[in-house]
Amino acid sequence: MPHITIEYTDNLIDEANIPELLRSINQVFMERPNLFPIGGIRTRAIELKDYCVADGTEDDAFVHTTVKIGAGRSEADKRETCDALFEVIKQHFSELFEKRYLALSMELIEFSEAGTYKHNNIHKRFK
Repeated sequence: MPHITIEYTDNLIDEANIPELLRSINQVFMERPNLFPIGGIRTRAIELKDYCVADGTEDDAFVHTTVKIGAGRSEADKRETCDALFEVIKQHFSELFEKRYLALSMELIEFSEAGTYKHNNIHKRFK
């Protein structure tokens, strides 16, 4: 953990540099290895082709980030991490935000370890 999903409208594809965004997001979590083991970070992006933003009359765009983590981190740690993560996202899109209609959003989902199943040998590489 964490698992991060970025959903973005396809009208951003030419300017959004999504691969760079994914690396920047991973960096936020890698800077906190005591909270988020590096071997558990999963970040992916989904380009949306079917969507409607607001009244549908403009070429509006959006990027929504979902962060899923297991339970057990303090409220302060979650807040600090999410603040840093959303700042990275806002910074990444700052130039686009200045020249087009763009909505950025993020949500944190915390779930019980009892409902997850994991089999991962990547962790060994980072020990």
